[in-house]
Amino acid sequence: MNVNTLILGAGAAGLMCAAQAGPDTLVIDHAKKPGEKIRISGGGRCNFTNMYCEAANFLSENKHFAKSALSRYTQWDFVDLIAKHGIAYHEKTLGQLFCDGKATQIIDMLVAEMQRAKAQLWLQTSLISLTHNGAAFTAIVERDGKRTTLTARNVVVATGGKSIPKMGATGLAYNIAAQFGHALVATRPALVPFTFSDAPFAAMSGTALPTRATAGGASFDEATLFTHRGLSGPAMLQISSYWHEGEEIILNLDPENTLFEALRTQRQTAGRKQLTTELARLLPAKLVDHLATPLALEGNLADQSDARLSDIIQALQNWHLKPTATEGYRTAEVTVGGVDTAQLSSQTMMSANQQGLYFIGECVDVTGWLGGFNFQWAWSSAIAAARAIALTR
Repeated sequence: MNVNTLILGAGAAGLMCAAQAGPDTLVIDHAKKPGEKIRISGGGRCNFTNMYCEAANFLSENKHFAKSALSRYTQWDFVDLIAKHGIAYHEKTLGQLFCDGKATQIIDMLVAEMQRAKAQLWLQTSLISLTHNGAAFTAIVERDGKRTTLTARNVVVATGGKSIPKMGATGLAYNIAAQFGHALVATRPALVPFTFSDAPFAAMSGTALPTRATAGGASFDEATLFTHRGLSGPAMLQISSYWHEGEEIILNLDPENTLFEALRTQRQTAGRKQLTTELARLLPAKLVDHLATPLALEGNLADQSDARLSDIIQALQNWHLKPTATEGYRTAEVTVGGVDTAQLSSQTMMSANQQGLYFIGECVDVTGWLGGFNFQWAWSSAIAAARAIALTR
């Protein structure tokens, strides 16, 4: 069977690319259904983009690489597509856009766009081998227990990273990249909770509060959630992308710098009450209980001098913790690292090593922050490749 374009992966990037790559396009995926990571994203409502998306919201060995694709297919272009299909949406926080209904609306939209473009979709289909003979690609695939040989002018690798292996994630993209001489940037799980070997926060599991979290030189002002296993919540997921094993993280429990004045005021009206009692009016009680011994939170509030209160606040704003690890690819939303951008065109996503070979989406060394950025990279990189393919016809 001959096709112009073979797309490996029916996730966000693969489906988007298929809708724009032109006729004679075939998408294959080993999953039973397309867009499974879309389906579970955003609590089932899909945080499909971010209003404030720009290249600064992404990690990469080349911080400029994402600029071209993101600028040529923006968040507003995708919002226009959403509107065209009558999908209602809302901003949740910090520019994060979610469907009012189910995430499956996004999958249905992408499949409809793909069908409109007369692209084919083969599910429960596995890639056995991929070669290039100097003129075209040859792919051997297995479907319904039978092997089929495909010939393609273009191959687009959109198989994602290693995140959430129970949903079928593999390192296939990296194997293909290596086969065609591409360097790989070391991968690690990202947007993932932290774990601690001694379960230090089990007693306050479920407690959450606004924080400023710092790791690897990056800081985020968002909520932190204490869990039986360690630390989660948006702030922790964000800094996990910058954290390396063995490093500390820093938690600021007073990011707005209001506790000192609040305690001084309370000292005037409730000085005879315990320091811990009054501090628990400003921070979660279970957190105050956890910190009472290490910070020596003893005595009445009236007994605390300004200097002592200042010391306490300094400790609350600079809580150094060393996680044992993260929860790993099992729960990670994305994968940091991947196919090195040095051997990819930032305008077309095509390999510099092999004409007609493209890498898009999560498998590339471009990783977005939490909040819809990774989906926008999927849309933008997919469109960059699709437009380049369409121009070669």
